[in-house]
Amino acid sequence: MKLCRIRTETGVRPAAVDADGVRRDLSGHVADIGVAQITPEGLAALAAVDLATLPAIEGAYAPFLNDVRRLFCIGLNYYDHATEMNMAVPEHPVLFMKACAVTGANDPIIIPKGSTKTDWEVELGIVIGSTAQHVDEADALDHIAGYCVANDVSERDFQMNFGGQWVKGKSCDSFAPIGPYLVTRDAVPDVQNLAMSLDVNDTRMQTGNTATMIFPVAQVVSFVSRFVTLHPGDLIITGTPPGVGLGMKPPHFLKPGDVVTAQIEHLGALRQEVVAFDA
Repeated sequence: MKLCRIRTETGVRPAAVDADGVRRDLSGHVADIGVAQITPEGLAALAAVDLATLPAIEGAYAPFLNDVRRLFCIGLNYYDHATEMNMAVPEHPVLFMKACAVTGANDPIIIPKGSTKTDWEVELGIVIGSTAQHVDEADALDHIAGYCVANDVSERDFQMNFGGQWVKGKSCDSFAPIGPYLVTRDAVPDVQNLAMSLDVNDTRMQTGNTATMIFPVAQVVSFVSRFVTLHPGDLIITGTPPGVGLGMKPPHFLKPGDVVTAQIEHLGALRQEVVAFDA
């Protein structure tokens, strides 16, 4: 099942994508896609809906969840990416957070005021569907509602300089596009074998596969749950493969007018235009 939220002239409506790729209006069954709808009980109720009986719906993608509680991130989770960043392969998952609101699959990326090094990172997103506290790796996947495509947009100068931790370079407005939909766990054949890519202006920058994660999905969820109790509506983005702008020789960063397309097998694609900051 693929769940999404669509912007219409009368407001944001909940929807599901059918087997033919048609988006179907769920508003006759639920008011929105929120925390209650991504719990095991909520997903079971939506799975019982006959999508063929629902009207098609048109419009731009809003974030697929009306309230992402918290946005956790795992850094340096692909061997080749750690190498291109000239950083040691971590012994444990590198955990940090993004403090900005999530945006939709086609909402713009805004170059922050004063930015000189805005960068891209295609990542697999994990959507938590049930409370996870000190879970074993063997049980970790049971707490996942589904997956999505994410772009961990980063300002490298803000991230690496000015003291403190990475959050200041990860949390500018528009730096957390997700979507286009939540793909439920049962609809993903093997989360540890998904092709990933990111293009800038139709030029391939990143190519990877979740098979090359240092810390796989189950280990990530188990690790985070040791320190933070995870709740439905929490989102974890799991690191990026090589090919980020900072790792190029010379480095290459985003500018207004660029178009960024990030996609993951079975999960769809994000397409963002890059725009200048406007106060």
